Amino acid sequence: MERSKRIIENLKILSIGAKGKAIAKHEGKVILIKDAIPGDVADVKVIRKKKNYDEAKVLEFKKLSDYRTEPACKHFGVCGGCKWQHMQYDKQLYYKQNEVYENIRRIGKVEPKQALPIEPSPKIYEYRNRLDFTFSNRRWLTDDEIKSGKKFDKKNALGFHLPGRFDRVINIEECKLQADISNQIRNFVKKVSDTNDWEYYDIKENKGFLRNLIIRTTEFTNQIMVIFAFAEYKQEEIEFLLSTLMKKFPKITTLVYFINDKLNDTLYDLDYTVFYGPGFIIEDFEGLKFKISPKSFFQTNSRQALNMYNHVKEYASLSDNEVVYDLYSGTGTISLYIAGSASKVIGVESVGDAVEDAYENARLNGIENAYFEVGDIKDIFSDEMFSKYGKPDVVITDPPRAGMHKNVVDNILKTEPKRIVYVSCNSATQARDIELLSKKYEVELIKPFDMFPHTYHVENIAVLNLKKS
Repeated sequence: MERSKRIIENLKILSIGAKGKAIAKHEGKVILIKDAIPGDVADVKVIRKKKNYDEAKVLEFKKLSDYRTEPACKHFGVCGGCKWQHMQYDKQLYYKQNEVYENIRRIGKVEPKQALPIEPSPKIYEYRNRLDFTFSNRRWLTDDEIKSGKKFDKKNALGFHLPGRFDRVINIEECKLQADISNQIRNFVKKVSDTNDWEYYDIKENKGFLRNLIIRTTEFTNQIMVIFAFAEYKQEEIEFLLSTLMKKFPKITTLVYFINDKLNDTLYDLDYTVFYGPGFIIEDFEGLKFKISPKSFFQTNSRQALNMYNHVKEYASLSDNEVVYDLYSGTGTISLYIAGSASKVIGVESVGDAVEDAYENARLNGIENAYFEVGDIKDIFSDEMFSKYGKPDVVITDPPRAGMHKNVVDNILKTEPKRIVYVSCNSATQARDIELLSKKYEVELIKPFDMFPHTYHVENIAVLNLKKS
């Protein structure tokens, strides 16, 4: 990699590529640029030269794209959460859909029988059911704050980490991603904390009192869970803050806290204390109830998740006598959603806490034909499991961004389920796996879903059918 300071004037942005970076071309070479969209014309500075492309940053926009729109959020451009908020939503959908189509064809080397249009999110603001905020005594001051001339004696912030800076936090006054109750709770917590002169966490020194605030909500049952992580146990301060919060917001369903004095923010290996309520909230997907505890994973965009699960169920085309394996099943959401249409469903997951949640949700809904196994999927999705439950007639798989392990792909090819419904948050690794599966499978359809409006992230469902011999 070579550093460069070369200036390119009047460069026209042509498209968008991986990870949302804008694409331009100059003298036959691809230029990748942050913070621009197709149709923009800008003077840019090349900051890195690589073999197949250069990276550049915008110095000055000469012409703004017709695809631009006014961002709704006051923190846009500093907070890294909604990098596409300045682009019209229909254009966001177009480029997400195009990325999926291109990856399946270019990397997967297959032509789907049907390439269905992307499914827009039912809500493009206030769609998230969870937001994680950080307390920090190292507030990032924006250019506008610095130019204002105001004095910031205490650089305390409650908000999001600055992109690329683990040690700096942007103070968030208003976030458009979650229902407004989230803003009200967060701002009230900061006001109480500042009034009482409580110590915000210092990530470099690993000390302080206030560390993290997590707000989880449900879309269909209107429940609210508030979770705190304190770096120190101070009983009087904790009880005062939490009781004051409950008085101000009696609609809070449950209130819990962790004590975390570790060097990382991970809470999954810690116990928690329930201060108020049952210690969980309940979401309802068309009569199917899901218990969400403080450490539970749950799809972040509830309405779009329900929409996607309905499509998974439809595409699986289940009959009552089929054995279904749900790989990378998490807390069993998909497993339980389709259980009523199958003979039995076996969820396979590597995280033990997630499997416990899955069984708890099965009991909550009286579902008796869903079974869950915990372990490394590349090892336990094997002949021993097939002997116990039977070989799969249908496989549903929803792996992490890295895609499926080759052992998993090999065992799918060996057992030859008649249909695979592959849900992915990374169409590039999905396409790689599809190419491996193409020895025995053909792609019936692909269907992208916009789970995260105003970001470059996109989910995709691919349906693969066993080729006729």
